[in-house]
Amino acid sequence: MHEATITAAPELIGAANMTASSGGLQRLDDIASRALDVTLAVIALIVLAPLMLIIAAVIYVLDPGPVIFAHQRIGRGGRSFPCLKFRSMVTDADARLRQLLESSAEAREEWERDHKLRDDPRVIGIGRFLRKTSLDELPQLWNVVRGDMSLVGPRPIVVGEISRYGRYFEHYCAVRPGITGLWQVGGRNDVSYRRRVAYDVTYSRLRSCAMNVKIIAYTVPSVLFQRGSY
Repeated sequence: MHEATITAAPELIGAANMTASSGGLQRLDDIASRALDVTLAVIALIVLAPLMLIIAAVIYVLDPGPVIFAHQRIGRGGRSFPCLKFRSMVTDADARLRQLLESSAEAREEWERDHKLRDDPRVIGIGRFLRKTSLDELPQLWNVVRGDMSLVGPRPIVVGEISRYGRYFEHYCAVRPGITGLWQVGGRNDVSYRRRVAYDVTYSRLRSCAMNVKIIAYTVPSVLFQRGSY
């Protein structure tokens, strides 16, 4: 990854408004960001509780089984944590993925390139709606309260994605992964993985509480217009 690729990312939300802090200032800013995370996440959990109960009930009725899926992801410092989501796939999703990748060269190529499948046969009916609207990620508000995640940061990755970051993995590990971030407001799945890594490195280097507020504000239209979601 060339340095130019990394430094190009801030233009998405206004490079002029992003300045890196250092030493004690950065620590104070991180404390402010954490306070913002907990405050907004607790409020959101209270306000959205009825909606989350309805989603859980619909998932269970349409596809009986666990309504919450906890998937092991890599967090700050390289530590593993259970990333929570409303279940949007069949209960034997991992087995079906292995079978699909073994039988379809096209699917295998797409998975190796993006670690995503645009037409994922494992997704249940309501799962497509939940993913497009990002409602499947609402349980991650609890991850934020627990301290596993932040409202803003790199998307949490699995062990198999570490190699994609190469020497930039240390930047990913320097911050908590987030529910939203530069990648989400910059196009999500329409963005190449290389560009996604560039966004994560940029955020790690230039993060601030003010930057987080701006990304959260940009997230609203991105979710409403379902940019790059599938």
